[in-house]
Amino acid sequence: MPFVLPEGLAPEVYPLAWLVGRWRGEGVVGYPGIEERAFTQDLEVTHDGGPYLAYRTTIRLVVAPDDVAAIDPDALVAVDPDSPPATLPDPTADPVWSTESGYWRVPPERPADLSPDQHPVELLLADPSGHVAVYVGMVGNGRIDLASDLVAHTATGAEVNAGRRLYGLVEGDLMWAHDLAAFGHPMQSYASGRLVRVED
Repeated sequence: MPFVLPEGLAPEVYPLAWLVGRWRGEGVVGYPGIEERAFTQDLEVTHDGGPYLAYRTTIRLVVAPDDVAAIDPDALVAVDPDSPPATLPDPTADPVWSTESGYWRVPPERPADLSPDQHPVELLLADPSGHVAVYVGMVGNGRIDLASDLVAHTATGAEVNAGRRLYGLVEGDLMWAHDLAAFGHPMQSYASGRLVRVED
């Protein structure tokens, strides 16, 4: 199926057009002092016709159900006909691990070292854990490479010093990886995920 540009999308962000939409999937998070855990993620990239894309994501840790029957489709029948049937757990009830919101931009100035199929890109992010970040990099051929240009945090915010991010469109899925230098640790893997596009 051919890709169709979202209606009303500003030409300035055409290189990022493949990001626009709602995405959902799973991944894993782990870091020194943070036990490796599975998560689910909802991510939304929208536009209002301006020369930027709005970005919002929520990651929730996967909590194993106490009752094995809750995940066994054959066990979803109540024994007592007068009692309500068992249901699968609601993933939105899992605890929130992190949220982010921000904006994607494609600057008009084009660095000379980029190939013709690459474009500069900026990502501005805010995190309620008390820090903000500006990432810069390039986008081209369904891949985005970013490195932090600026990270600032409040006096009580998470001690994040730097980060790298990679996003890629792989067989129609959105795959991403996030490396982090934080809490006195050097740059290393922090989280990664694979998301599928959610149809409206």
